[in-house]
Amino acid sequence: MRKTLLNAVLAVALGLPVAAYSADSAAIAELKQMILEMKQQHEQQIKALEERVVQAEERAAAAEEIAENSENTVAAVEEQIQAQSQTSDNNFNPAISVVLQGGIASYSKDPEEFHFEGMPLGGEAGLHDEGPAVWESEIIASASIDNLFYGQLTIGLHTDDGEIEVDVEEAFVDTLSLPGGFGLRFGRFYSALGYLNEHHTHAWDFADAPLAYQAFLGKQYRDDGIRATWVAPTEDLLVEVGAEALRGDSYPGGGNDNNFGAVRNLFMHIGGDVGEDSSWQLGISRLDVDVVERSSGGHAHGHGSDGPVFSGDSDLTVFDAVWKTALGGERALIFQGEYFMRDEDGRVTVSEDAGDALINYDGEQEGWYLQGIFQFDRRWRAGLRYDRLEANNDLVMLSNATGEADEDIFEESGFLSGNNDPHRWSAMVDWTPSEFSRLRLQYAKDESRGETDHQVFLQYIMTLGAHGAHQY
Repeated sequence: MRKTLLNAVLAVALGLPVAAYSADSAAIAELKQMILEMKQQHEQQIKALEERVVQAEERAAAAEEIAENSENTVAAVEEQIQAQSQTSDNNFNPAISVVLQGGIASYSKDPEEFHFEGMPLGGEAGLHDEGPAVWESEIIASASIDNLFYGQLTIGLHTDDGEIEVDVEEAFVDTLSLPGGFGLRFGRFYSALGYLNEHHTHAWDFADAPLAYQAFLGKQYRDDGIRATWVAPTEDLLVEVGAEALRGDSYPGGGNDNNFGAVRNLFMHIGGDVGEDSSWQLGISRLDVDVVERSSGGHAHGHGSDGPVFSGDSDLTVFDAVWKTALGGERALIFQGEYFMRDEDGRVTVSEDAGDALINYDGEQEGWYLQGIFQFDRRWRAGLRYDRLEANNDLVMLSNATGEADEDIFEESGFLSGNNDPHRWSAMVDWTPSEFSRLRLQYAKDESRGETDHQVFLQYIMTLGAHGAHQY
Protein backbone atom coordinates (compact mmCIF):
# COMPACT_ATOMS: atom_id res chain seq x y z
CA MET A 1 0.00 0.00 0.00
CA ARG A 2 2.84 2.30 0.82
CA LYS A 3 4.29 1.45 -2.53
CA THR A 4 1.07 2.34 -4.24
CA LEU A 5 0.80 5.66 -2.44
CA LEU A 6 4.39 6.52 -3.28
CA ASN A 7 3.84 5.81 -6.90
CA ALA A 8 0.80 8.03 -6.91
CA VAL A 9 2.69 10.90 -5.32
CA LEU A 10 5.54 10.52 -7.77
CA ALA A 11 3.13 10.48 -10.66
CA VAL A 12 1.52 13.69 -9.54
CA ALA A 13 4.87 15.34 -8.93
CA LEU A 14 6.19 14.37 -12.33
CA GLY A 15 2.94 15.26 -14.15
CA LEU A 16 2.78 18.87 -12.96
CA PRO A 17 5.80 20.18 -14.98
CA VAL A 18 4.54 18.39 -18.09
CA ALA A 19 1.14 20.05 -17.83
CA ALA A 20 2.72 23.45 -17.19
CA TYR A 21 5.00 23.05 -20.19
CA SER A 22 2.07 22.12 -22.44
CA ALA A 23 0.14 25.19 -21.34
CA ASP A 24 3.14 27.52 -21.97
CA SER A 25 3.68 26.09 -25.44
CA ALA A 26 0.08 26.76 -26.36
CA ALA A 27 0.33 30.36 -25.11
CA ILE A 28 3.54 30.96 -27.02
CA ALA A 29 2.02 29.57 -30.17
CA GLU A 30 -0.99 31.79 -29.70
CA LEU A 31 1.24 34.86 -29.20
CA LYS A 32 3.24 34.03 -32.27
CA GLN A 33 0.04 33.69 -34.26
CA MET A 34 -1.16 37.06 -32.97
CA ILE A 35 2.16 38.68 -33.87
CA LEU A 36 2.00 37.17 -37.34
CA GLU A 37 -1.55 38.39 -37.83
CA MET A 38 -0.60 41.88 -36.58
CA LYS A 39 2.41 41.95 -38.91
CA GLN A 40 0.28 40.91 -41.87
CA GLN A 41 -2.34 43.51 -40.92
CA HIS A 42 0.31 46.25 -40.60
CA GLU A 43 1.84 45.27 -43.93
CA GLN A 44 -1.58 45.54 -45.55
CA GLN A 45 -2.12 48.94 -43.93
CA ILE A 46 1.32 50.13 -45.08
CA LYS A 47 0.63 48.86 -48.58
CA ALA A 48 -2.72 50.61 -48.57
CA LEU A 49 -1.06 53.83 -47.39
CA GLU A 50 1.60 53.53 -50.08
CA GLU A 51 -1.10 53.03 -52.71
CA ARG A 52 -2.93 56.12 -51.40
CA VAL A 53 0.31 58.13 -51.63
CA VAL A 54 0.83 57.03 -55.24
CA GLN A 55 -2.77 57.90 -56.10
CA ALA A 56 -2.43 61.30 -54.41
CA GLU A 57 0.76 62.06 -56.36
CA GLU A 58 -0.94 61.08 -59.62
CA ARG A 59 -3.93 63.29 -58.81
CA ALA A 60 -1.58 66.21 -57.95
CA ALA A 61 0.32 65.85 -61.22
CA ALA A 62 -2.92 65.72 -63.16
CA ALA A 63 -4.20 68.80 -61.34
CA GLU A 64 -0.96 70.68 -62.09
CA GLU A 65 -1.21 69.80 -65.79
CA ILE A 66 -4.83 70.91 -65.87
CA ALA A 67 -3.90 74.19 -64.16
CA GLU A 68 -1.07 74.82 -66.64
CA ASN A 69 -3.32 74.06 -69.58
CA SER A 70 -5.95 76.34 -68.09
CA GLU A 71 -3.44 79.20 -67.75
CA ASN A 72 -2.35 78.75 -71.37
CA THR A 73 -5.96 78.63 -72.48
CA VAL A 74 -6.82 81.75 -70.50
CA ALA A 75 -3.79 83.60 -71.93
CA ALA A 76 -4.71 82.57 -75.46
CA VAL A 77 -8.32 83.61 -74.93
CA GLU A 78 -7.25 86.95 -73.44
CA GLU A 79 -4.89 87.59 -76.39
CA GLN A 80 -7.64 86.71 -78.84
CA ILE A 81 -10.13 88.91 -77.00
CA GLN A 82 -7.63 91.78 -76.95
CA ALA A 83 -6.92 91.45 -80.67
CA GLN A 84 -10.64 91.24 -81.43
CA SER A 85 -11.26 94.20 -79.13
CA GLN A 86 -8.59 96.26 -80.88
CA THR A 87 -10.00 95.36 -84.26
CA SER A 88 -13.54 96.08 -83.14
CA ASP A 89 -12.59 99.37 -81.50
CA ASN A 90 -10.61 100.54 -84.51
CA ASN A 91 -13.43 99.69 -86.88
CA PHE A 92 -15.55 102.29 -85.14
CA ASN A 93 -13.15 104.61 -83.34
CA PRO A 94 -10.02 105.68 -85.25
CA ALA A 95 -8.21 108.79 -84.04
CA ILE A 96 -9.45 111.62 -86.25
CA SER A 97 -8.02 115.12 -86.24
CA VAL A 98 -8.19 118.20 -88.41
CA VAL A 99 -5.37 120.71 -88.81
CA LEU A 100 -6.50 124.11 -90.05
CA GLN A 101 -3.65 126.14 -91.47
CA GLY A 102 -3.70 129.39 -93.35
CA GLY A 103 -2.74 133.01 -93.21
CA ILE A 104 -2.09 136.25 -95.00
CA ALA A 105 0.95 136.69 -97.26
CA SER A 106 2.39 139.94 -98.59
CA TYR A 107 5.25 140.43 -101.11
CA SER A 108 7.04 143.43 -102.51
CA LYS A 109 7.70 141.50 -105.76
CA ASP A 110 5.36 139.45 -107.91
CA PRO A 111 5.14 135.95 -106.30
CA GLU A 112 4.35 134.43 -109.71
CA GLU A 113 7.88 135.31 -110.86
CA PHE A 114 9.56 133.40 -108.03
CA HIS A 115 12.40 131.28 -109.48
CA PHE A 116 16.04 130.20 -109.03
CA GLU A 117 18.62 130.63 -111.78
CA GLY A 118 19.95 127.24 -112.90
CA MET A 119 17.42 125.26 -110.83
CA PRO A 120 13.95 125.11 -112.43
CA LEU A 121 11.14 124.69 -109.94
CA GLY A 122 9.00 121.57 -109.89
CA GLY A 123 6.39 119.81 -107.82
CA GLU A 124 4.60 122.21 -105.47
CA ALA A 125 7.47 124.68 -105.20
CA GLY A 126 6.53 128.33 -104.99
CA LEU A 127 5.26 130.97 -102.62
CA HIS A 128 1.97 131.14 -100.75
CA ASP A 129 -0.84 132.87 -102.61
CA GLU A 130 -0.79 136.58 -101.87
CA GLY A 131 -3.46 137.85 -99.50
CA PRO A 132 -5.60 135.69 -97.19
CA ALA A 133 -5.67 132.03 -98.15
CA VAL A 134 -6.05 128.50 -96.86
CA TRP A 135 -2.64 126.87 -96.69
CA GLU A 136 -1.81 123.18 -96.22
CA SER A 137 -4.71 121.99 -94.05
CA GLU A 138 -5.19 118.31 -93.25
CA ILE A 139 -7.75 115.72 -92.20
CA ILE A 140 -6.00 112.81 -90.48
CA ALA A 141 -7.40 109.41 -89.51
CA SER A 142 -5.15 106.84 -87.82
CA ALA A 143 -5.44 103.70 -85.71
CA SER A 144 -3.82 100.40 -84.84
CA ILE A 145 -5.55 98.06 -87.25
CA ASP A 146 -4.78 95.07 -85.02
CA ASN A 147 -1.77 93.83 -83.07
CA LEU A 148 0.26 93.61 -86.30
CA PHE A 149 -0.48 96.79 -88.28
CA TYR A 150 -1.01 100.53 -87.89
CA GLY A 151 -2.59 102.69 -90.59
CA GLN A 152 -2.87 106.40 -91.33
CA LEU A 153 -4.71 108.43 -93.94
CA THR A 154 -4.04 112.15 -94.48
CA ILE A 155 -6.19 114.22 -96.81
CA GLY A 156 -4.62 117.53 -97.77
CA LEU A 157 -6.37 120.76 -98.74
CA HIS A 158 -4.60 123.83 -100.10
CA THR A 159 -5.09 126.71 -102.49
CA ASP A 160 -3.48 127.11 -105.90
CA ASP A 161 -4.18 130.37 -107.71
CA GLY A 162 -7.19 130.91 -105.49
CA GLU A 163 -8.70 127.45 -106.03
CA ILE A 164 -8.99 124.79 -103.31
CA GLU A 165 -7.29 121.51 -104.24
CA VAL A 166 -7.78 118.21 -102.42
CA ASP A 167 -5.43 115.23 -102.61
CA VAL A 168 -4.28 112.20 -100.67
CA GLU A 169 -1.12 113.36 -98.92
CA GLU A 170 -0.42 110.10 -97.11
CA ALA A 171 -2.02 106.67 -96.99
CA PHE A 172 0.30 104.11 -95.43
CA VAL A 173 0.49 101.04 -93.21
CA ASP A 174 3.21 100.34 -90.63
CA THR A 175 4.10 96.95 -89.18
CA LEU A 176 4.08 96.76 -85.37
CA SER A 177 5.63 93.47 -84.34
CA LEU A 178 8.46 92.47 -86.67
CA PRO A 179 11.34 90.91 -84.70
CA GLY A 180 14.89 92.18 -84.36
CA GLY A 181 14.10 95.89 -84.53
CA PHE A 182 12.89 95.72 -88.14
CA GLY A 183 9.93 97.66 -89.49
CA LEU A 184 8.09 98.12 -92.78
CA ARG A 185 5.96 100.94 -94.17
CA PHE A 186 4.09 100.68 -97.45
CA GLY A 187 1.72 102.99 -99.27
CA ARG A 188 2.08 106.74 -99.87
CA PHE A 189 4.25 108.66 -97.43
CA TYR A 190 6.83 111.43 -97.07
CA SER A 191 10.31 110.11 -97.72
CA ALA A 192 12.80 109.81 -94.85
CA LEU A 193 15.08 112.18 -96.74
CA GLY A 194 16.95 114.68 -94.63
CA TYR A 195 15.28 115.99 -91.49
CA LEU A 196 12.41 118.33 -92.34
CA ASN A 197 10.89 116.35 -95.21
CA GLU A 198 9.06 113.86 -92.99
CA HIS A 199 7.51 116.62 -90.87
CA HIS A 200 4.16 118.00 -91.95
CA THR A 201 4.12 121.72 -92.67
CA HIS A 202 2.15 122.57 -89.53
CA ALA A 203 5.08 121.20 -87.49
CA TRP A 204 7.63 123.47 -89.20
CA ASP A 205 9.17 126.35 -87.27
CA PHE A 206 8.73 128.80 -90.16
CA ALA A 207 5.79 129.63 -92.40
CA ASP A 208 7.53 128.46 -95.59
CA ALA A 209 9.99 125.82 -96.77
CA PRO A 210 13.76 126.39 -96.90
CA LEU A 211 15.05 127.38 -100.33
CA ALA A 212 16.83 124.01 -100.70
CA TYR A 213 13.53 122.18 -100.25
CA GLN A 214 11.93 124.41 -102.88
CA ALA A 215 14.76 123.83 -105.37
CA PHE A 216 15.56 120.14 -104.88
CA LEU A 217 12.31 118.57 -103.63
CA GLY A 218 9.54 120.73 -105.05
CA LYS A 219 8.94 121.90 -101.46
CA GLN A 220 8.44 118.41 -100.00
CA TYR A 221 8.90 114.91 -101.43
CA ARG A 222 6.30 112.17 -101.04
CA ASP A 223 5.64 109.16 -103.23
CA ASP A 224 4.18 105.66 -103.37
CA GLY A 225 6.39 102.77 -102.34
CA ILE A 226 7.82 100.78 -99.47
CA ARG A 227 10.26 101.54 -96.66
CA ALA A 228 12.29 99.11 -94.55
CA THR A 229 14.00 100.24 -91.34
CA TRP A 230 16.16 98.67 -88.65
CA VAL A 231 16.78 100.14 -85.20
CA ALA A 232 19.90 98.83 -83.46
CA PRO A 233 19.41 97.33 -79.96
CA THR A 234 21.49 100.00 -78.23
CA GLU A 235 20.69 101.62 -74.90
CA ASP A 236 22.26 105.08 -74.90
CA LEU A 237 22.48 105.72 -78.64
CA LEU A 238 19.80 105.76 -81.33
CA VAL A 239 20.96 104.06 -84.52
CA GLU A 240 18.45 103.72 -87.36
CA VAL A 241 19.16 102.68 -90.93
CA GLY A 242 16.65 102.31 -93.70
CA ALA A 243 15.94 101.99 -97.40
CA GLU A 244 13.06 103.09 -99.60
CA ALA A 245 11.94 101.99 -103.06
CA LEU A 246 9.49 104.47 -104.56
CA ARG A 247 7.50 104.78 -107.75
CA GLY A 248 8.96 108.08 -108.95
CA ASP A 249 5.79 109.96 -109.87
CA SER A 250 6.53 113.03 -107.76
CA TYR A 251 9.25 115.63 -108.22
CA PRO A 252 12.26 115.14 -108.36
CA GLY A 253 11.02 112.05 -110.19
CA GLY A 254 9.38 112.08 -113.58
CA GLY A 255 5.87 111.37 -114.82
CA ASN A 256 3.36 108.58 -114.46
CA ASP A 257 5.27 106.30 -116.86
CA ASN A 258 7.85 105.50 -114.17
CA ASN A 259 7.74 102.05 -112.60
CA PHE A 260 8.18 100.99 -108.99
CA GLY A 261 11.77 101.52 -107.87
CA ALA A 262 12.53 104.50 -110.11
CA VAL A 263 13.53 106.31 -106.89
CA ARG A 264 15.76 104.74 -104.22
CA ASN A 265 16.60 106.32 -100.90
CA LEU A 266 19.12 105.12 -98.32
CA PHE A 267 19.28 106.87 -94.96
CA MET A 268 20.81 106.65 -91.52
CA HIS A 269 20.11 108.50 -88.27
CA ILE A 270 22.07 108.48 -85.03
CA GLY A 271 21.28 110.41 -81.90
CA GLY A 272 21.42 110.51 -78.15
CA ASP A 273 21.27 112.56 -74.98
CA VAL A 274 23.89 114.85 -73.48
CA GLY A 275 23.28 115.01 -69.76
CA GLU A 276 19.71 115.49 -68.61
CA ASP A 277 18.90 118.64 -70.58
CA SER A 278 20.22 118.21 -74.14
CA SER A 279 19.84 115.85 -77.08
CA TRP A 280 21.19 115.60 -80.62
CA GLN A 281 20.61 113.83 -83.91
CA LEU A 282 22.69 113.47 -87.09
CA GLY A 283 21.54 112.05 -90.40
CA ILE A 284 22.67 111.28 -93.92
CA SER A 285 20.47 110.42 -96.90
CA ARG A 286 21.09 109.47 -100.51
CA LEU A 287 18.29 109.78 -103.08
CA ASP A 288 18.90 108.27 -106.53
CA VAL A 289 16.31 109.03 -109.21
CA ASP A 290 15.84 107.65 -112.71
CA VAL A 291 14.14 110.69 -114.25
CA VAL A 292 11.82 110.24 -117.23
CA GLU A 293 10.43 113.45 -118.75
CA ARG A 294 10.42 115.58 -115.62
CA SER A 295 8.60 118.84 -116.24
CA SER A 296 9.55 122.14 -114.66
CA GLY A 297 7.41 125.05 -113.67
CA GLY A 298 6.36 124.71 -110.04
CA HIS A 299 2.88 124.35 -108.56
CA ALA A 300 2.44 121.43 -110.95
CA HIS A 301 0.49 119.23 -108.49
CA GLY A 302 0.98 116.32 -110.85
CA HIS A 303 -0.73 117.99 -113.82
CA GLY A 304 2.42 118.28 -115.88
CA SER A 305 3.77 121.34 -117.68
CA ASP A 306 4.49 122.57 -121.20
CA GLY A 307 7.91 123.80 -120.14
CA PRO A 308 11.32 122.16 -120.61
CA VAL A 309 11.52 118.43 -119.94
CA PHE A 310 14.50 116.62 -118.36
CA SER A 311 15.35 112.92 -118.60
CA GLY A 312 18.42 111.37 -117.01
CA ASP A 313 19.93 110.66 -113.61
CA SER A 314 19.48 112.79 -110.50
CA ASP A 315 21.43 112.04 -107.32
CA LEU A 316 20.81 114.01 -104.12
CA THR A 317 22.83 113.71 -100.91
CA VAL A 318 21.59 115.34 -97.71
CA PHE A 319 23.31 115.85 -94.35
CA ASP A 320 21.19 116.99 -91.41
CA ALA A 321 21.84 117.89 -87.78
CA VAL A 322 19.63 118.88 -84.83
CA TRP A 323 20.51 120.02 -81.31
CA LYS A 324 17.93 120.62 -78.58
CA THR A 325 18.56 121.83 -75.06
CA ALA A 326 16.30 122.78 -72.16
CA LEU A 327 17.43 125.93 -70.37
CA GLY A 328 15.14 125.62 -67.37
CA GLY A 329 12.13 127.70 -66.49
CA GLU A 330 10.25 126.45 -69.59
CA ARG A 331 12.94 127.90 -71.85
CA ALA A 332 14.58 125.95 -74.66
CA LEU A 333 17.00 126.36 -77.54
CA ILE A 334 16.94 124.41 -80.83
CA PHE A 335 19.49 124.50 -83.65
CA GLN A 336 18.73 122.79 -86.94
CA GLY A 337 20.46 122.64 -90.30
CA GLU A 338 20.67 120.66 -93.54
CA TYR A 339 23.14 120.59 -96.44
CA PHE A 340 22.13 119.40 -99.94
CA MET A 341 24.30 118.32 -102.87
CA ARG A 342 22.67 117.41 -106.19
CA ASP A 343 24.33 115.95 -109.29
CA GLU A 344 22.24 115.62 -112.45
CA ASP A 345 23.19 114.31 -115.88
CA GLY A 346 20.95 113.88 -118.91
CA ARG A 347 19.09 115.58 -121.74
CA VAL A 348 16.78 118.60 -121.67
CA THR A 349 14.16 119.07 -124.38
CA VAL A 350 12.80 122.54 -125.13
CA SER A 351 9.78 122.58 -127.43
CA GLU A 352 8.71 125.50 -129.61
CA ASP A 353 6.17 125.81 -132.41
CA ALA A 354 8.93 125.61 -135.02
CA GLY A 355 10.58 122.53 -133.51
CA ASP A 356 12.53 121.13 -130.57
CA ALA A 357 15.94 121.78 -129.10
CA LEU A 358 17.93 119.03 -127.37
CA ILE A 359 20.48 120.02 -124.71
CA ASN A 360 23.07 117.91 -122.95
CA TYR A 361 22.87 118.89 -119.29
CA ASP A 362 25.44 118.20 -116.55
CA GLY A 363 24.51 120.02 -113.37
CA GLU A 364 26.00 120.39 -109.90
CA GLN A 365 24.01 122.31 -107.31
CA GLU A 366 24.13 122.73 -103.58
CA GLY A 367 22.07 124.41 -100.93
CA TRP A 368 21.80 124.68 -97.19
CA TYR A 369 19.97 126.35 -94.36
CA LEU A 370 20.66 126.95 -90.69
CA GLN A 371 18.09 128.02 -88.15
CA GLY A 372 17.83 128.64 -84.43
CA ILE A 373 14.69 128.72 -82.29
CA PHE A 374 14.63 130.25 -78.80
CA GLN A 375 11.66 129.50 -76.55
CA PHE A 376 11.85 132.30 -73.99
CA ASP A 377 8.49 131.59 -72.34
CA ARG A 378 6.07 128.70 -72.10
CA ARG A 379 3.97 130.21 -74.89
CA TRP A 380 6.43 132.38 -76.84
CA ARG A 381 9.22 131.54 -79.29
CA ALA A 382 11.46 133.50 -81.65
CA GLY A 383 13.53 132.18 -84.55
CA LEU A 384 16.10 133.16 -87.17
CA ARG A 385 16.94 131.28 -90.41
CA TYR A 386 19.41 131.73 -93.26
CA ASP A 387 19.17 129.94 -96.65
CA ARG A 388 21.52 129.76 -99.61
CA LEU A 389 21.70 128.03 -103.01
CA GLU A 390 24.42 127.66 -105.65
CA ALA A 391 24.35 126.19 -109.17
CA ASN A 392 27.16 125.21 -111.54
CA ASN A 393 25.68 123.71 -114.71
CA ASP A 394 27.28 122.79 -118.05
CA LEU A 395 24.99 122.98 -121.09
CA VAL A 396 25.84 121.79 -124.62
CA MET A 397 23.42 122.19 -127.50
CA LEU A 398 22.98 118.88 -129.35
CA SER A 399 20.34 120.02 -131.83
CA ASN A 400 18.22 123.12 -132.30
CA ALA A 401 15.23 123.23 -134.64
CA THR A 402 13.44 126.05 -132.84
CA GLY A 403 14.77 128.84 -134.99
CA GLU A 404 16.03 130.67 -131.89
CA ALA A 405 19.59 131.32 -130.75
CA ASP A 406 21.24 128.70 -128.55
CA GLU A 407 21.73 131.18 -125.67
CA ASP A 408 18.04 132.04 -125.73
CA ILE A 409 17.15 128.35 -125.57
CA PHE A 410 19.60 127.82 -122.69
CA GLU A 411 17.95 130.62 -120.76
CA GLU A 412 14.47 129.36 -121.57
CA SER A 413 15.37 125.89 -120.29
CA GLY A 414 15.92 127.28 -116.80
CA PHE A 415 19.16 125.32 -116.37
CA LEU A 416 21.49 128.18 -117.26
CA SER A 417 23.57 129.12 -114.21
CA GLY A 418 23.41 132.79 -113.34
CA ASN A 419 25.69 135.13 -111.47
CA ASN A 420 23.29 135.29 -108.55
CA ASP A 421 23.42 132.83 -105.66
CA PRO A 422 19.90 132.78 -104.16
CA HIS A 423 19.85 133.56 -100.44
CA ARG A 424 17.38 134.72 -97.81
CA TRP A 425 17.10 135.87 -94.20
CA SER A 426 13.95 135.00 -92.22
CA ALA A 427 12.84 135.98 -88.71
CA MET A 428 9.74 134.84 -86.88
CA VAL A 429 7.94 135.04 -83.54
CA ASP A 430 5.06 132.77 -82.60
CA TRP A 431 2.59 132.45 -79.74
CA THR A 432 1.23 129.07 -78.65
CA PRO A 433 -1.67 129.41 -76.18
CA SER A 434 -2.06 125.62 -76.04
CA GLU A 435 -0.95 122.48 -77.84
CA PHE A 436 -3.90 122.94 -80.19
CA SER A 437 -3.27 126.47 -81.46
CA ARG A 438 -0.43 128.67 -82.71
CA LEU A 439 -0.15 132.13 -84.27
CA ARG A 440 3.01 133.23 -86.10
CA LEU A 441 4.37 136.46 -87.57
CA GLN A 442 7.29 136.14 -89.99
CA TYR A 443 9.39 138.50 -92.06
CA ALA A 444 11.81 137.44 -94.82
CA LYS A 445 14.31 139.39 -96.88
CA ASP A 446 14.44 137.18 -99.98
CA GLU A 447 17.15 137.81 -102.58
CA SER A 448 16.76 134.52 -104.45
CA ARG A 449 15.83 136.35 -107.70
CA GLY A 450 18.71 138.83 -107.72
CA GLU A 451 16.53 141.55 -106.26
CA THR A 452 15.14 142.04 -102.78
CA ASP A 453 11.65 140.76 -102.05
CA HIS A 454 10.26 141.81 -98.66
CA GLN A 455 7.91 139.07 -97.52
CA VAL A 456 5.52 139.15 -94.54
CA PHE A 457 3.41 136.23 -93.31
CA LEU A 458 0.74 136.08 -90.63
CA GLN A 459 0.01 132.40 -90.04
CA TYR A 460 -2.46 130.43 -87.94
CA ILE A 461 -2.31 126.71 -87.07
CA MET A 462 -5.32 125.18 -85.30
CA THR A 463 -5.80 121.51 -84.39
CA LEU A 464 -9.20 119.92 -83.84
CA GLY A 465 -9.21 116.56 -82.10
CA ALA A 466 -6.42 114.38 -80.78
CA HIS A 467 -3.22 114.63 -82.77
CA GLY A 468 -0.25 112.29 -82.43
CA ALA A 469 3.15 113.47 -81.24
CA HIS A 470 5.51 114.76 -83.89
CA GLN A 471 8.87 113.20 -84.66
CA TYR A 472 12.07 114.36 -82.99
